[in-house]
Amino acid sequence: MSTLLQLKNAQLSFGAEPILDHADFVVEHGERVCIVGRNGAGKSSLMKIIDGELQLDAGSLNVSGIRVARLPQDPPAQSDDTVYDYVAEGLAEVGALLKRFHQISLLLADGNEEILDEFGTVQQALEARDGWQFNTVIEQVLTRLKLDPDATLAQLSGGWLRRVALAKALVVQPHVLLLDEPTNHLDINMVEWLEQQLMDFNGAIIFISHDRAFIRNLATRIVDLDRGQLQSFPGDYDAYLAEKQRLLEVEATQRAEFDKKLAQEEVWIRQGVKARRTRNEGRVRALQALRQQRAQRRELLGSARLNVSEGARSGKIVFSGEQVNLAFGDNVIIRDLDLTIQRGDKIAFVGPNGCGKSTLIKVILHQLEADSGNVKYGTNIKVAYFDQHRAALDPNKSIADNVGDGKQDVIHQGRPRHILSYLQDFLFSPKQSQTPVKALSGGERNRALLAKLFLPESNVLVLDEPTNDLDVDTLELLEQIINEYKGTVLLVSHDREFVDNTASSILLFEGQGVISEVVGGYEDVQYYLKHKSAPVAAVSSTKKNAPEGTNQKGDKSEPKGLAERPKKLSYKLQRELEQLPAQIEQMESELATLQEQVNDPDFFNRTHEHTEPVLARVSQLEETLMKALERWDELEQQQGN
Repeated sequence: MSTLLQLKNAQLSFGAEPILDHADFVVEHGERVCIVGRNGAGKSSLMKIIDGELQLDAGSLNVSGIRVARLPQDPPAQSDDTVYDYVAEGLAEVGALLKRFHQISLLLADGNEEILDEFGTVQQALEARDGWQFNTVIEQVLTRLKLDPDATLAQLSGGWLRRVALAKALVVQPHVLLLDEPTNHLDINMVEWLEQQLMDFNGAIIFISHDRAFIRNLATRIVDLDRGQLQSFPGDYDAYLAEKQRLLEVEATQRAEFDKKLAQEEVWIRQGVKARRTRNEGRVRALQALRQQRAQRRELLGSARLNVSEGARSGKIVFSGEQVNLAFGDNVIIRDLDLTIQRGDKIAFVGPNGCGKSTLIKVILHQLEADSGNVKYGTNIKVAYFDQHRAALDPNKSIADNVGDGKQDVIHQGRPRHILSYLQDFLFSPKQSQTPVKALSGGERNRALLAKLFLPESNVLVLDEPTNDLDVDTLELLEQIINEYKGTVLLVSHDREFVDNTASSILLFEGQGVISEVVGGYEDVQYYLKHKSAPVAAVSSTKKNAPEGTNQKGDKSEPKGLAERPKKLSYKLQRELEQLPAQIEQMESELATLQEQVNDPDFFNRTHEHTEPVLARVSQLEETLMKALERWDELEQQQGN
């Protein structure tokens, strides 16, 4: 493989802590490299350096002779520009000519002589620069992405704008393609299509993503950006996770030994007069070096501590609807939907962009009236709403003012806390808490929105694309929060692994207002679509007269297909099942040791104070072990049914 780019001894700083600290990085032809790291670590800045938008403070970047194209983190702003014009801008001078040629083509019907003259001039300029081949490339890319060249950006939703930005990057036909969170705003079908396109890409890809399924399917190598250093991990994502954990444990051990030595030397230097008279000057200099080394150490950023303020329980039924219909003109959003949502349900809304997921949520929350149907709303509902557009945040206000509404003290989980203390749970230092939201990265903004969302009491969580831009550590913690949340969760997400780890059922938007319920996660959706003609654990919203045995919400009977498809345990139950064997083995081992003590002939000759704790522990272990074995059997049966 040939080397396409090389970063040597790279240094970049925006504040006290460097983004890149004497970092090295090499990319070969054909590689698909995923850059991972915490929010704010500098991943997007690294992309901008490779693209030439940012300059290094020191070090070198060698990208001579290759074309680089970058898909930015945020989609383009809505405007009156056409899709063709925006995409053509990626081709610089030739793109400007093609853009003008496309604009003139739309005006030729007017018969204006000036337009006709300019048309000829532009046509000649394109022929001189071999511009028609680039026009062909644009048309091929737009066709592949199913984009209308004459549509304006103002007409497009976030997902379609993301497609337009991707098209602009692809028409350059780059040697190195840079993708910053490429799955943001894309529906699941588009993500899977994108994976296939990138697999076939003839060049190198460097990408940043929070989507673990996307990383697993695409990356050939993981590069970790941690405290200014770039470290390469060949192989897949799971191998990276295991090796990274091992390295962090080694680092923790080495730092503990270093700190122990430093503490010993600090004790020595502070000894009395006699010790100071005989102290070794070389040892003093060594201590000074240790102090300097400790001062320069960059600590690993801690994990976020997310906790939801859960309010009083809602009624048992959060929403009930029979034969619900809703349409906007000829656009049918909901057709004959039968749906019951109970307290504690965790439901993911899955479907293409613009299919009506947010609209159905508004109907469920009584923010929008259905056209027809019998609808009942739950009682004592307290909603916390995560908006993917971060509309709840004022970009000009600080994080603290946004989250605390200008208050210094807030109430969280029924107890008063200082706003700066609360924000530290979300990895915002007191200094950073005073930063305006507009200066934050995408992931930091999402963390700020989660901080605002989790502060007031709630019993219904509505999460609209909560995973965008979050680092994986925070993402996994959010999964845990959702699984432990006692209230109801309505989740809109295109992150397949996130849906699998959190949802107990899925509302699948199949088009033309048809909404089906599938028990389980995204894998179960794939199974349903594959075996759609066979009986499955799904509820078709269009079946007004369901045959006996179908799994309508609230029916006691189950379809035959459900018994043939293993049920998927929730993330929390799966984790419990995985941990039980080790716990049982530990209890059995301890019980065997204690039984040996009890069986000793001299055991009961000892004092009551010695024998009673042992016998009490044996009794406790036997009871706990029996419960653990019963629980293990119960979960195994649930998984196998």
